[in-house]
Amino acid sequence: MSVSDLEADLSEDEYRGLELIRETGGIHQSDFWKELDISSRKGSRIIERLAEMELIDREKTVYEGHNTYYLQPAPRDLDFSLLMAGDMLSPFVGEEEVDPNSDAISQWIMNLAYEEY
Repeated sequence: MSVSDLEADLSEDEYRGLELIRETGGIHQSDFWKELDISSRKGSRIIERLAEMELIDREKTVYEGHNTYYLQPAPRDLDFSLLMAGDMLSPFVGEEEVDPNSDAISQWIMNLAYEEY
């Protein structure tokens, strides 16, 4: 099941929680439920569900003298092979402007066509 399929099964509060974790890049559980303006009990349920769905990672930590969890977005499995043609990386990666008539584009496209056979 893809990440987008999993996200479609989230309640509104679960989705808001996931977005908060993604936007912050990581947040302590004790701040999580405060930011969402929900009870700690409801926050814990949301976190448990997101962790079970493997959308977030949680790590035990001590924060302001209390045991809590640090919540981070789970790493997504990225398929970089889609940017490759043989052993050549797409010339579009990292470039603001690419000349569509350049040799680099032509070679990359030829490698794509070669892989088909």
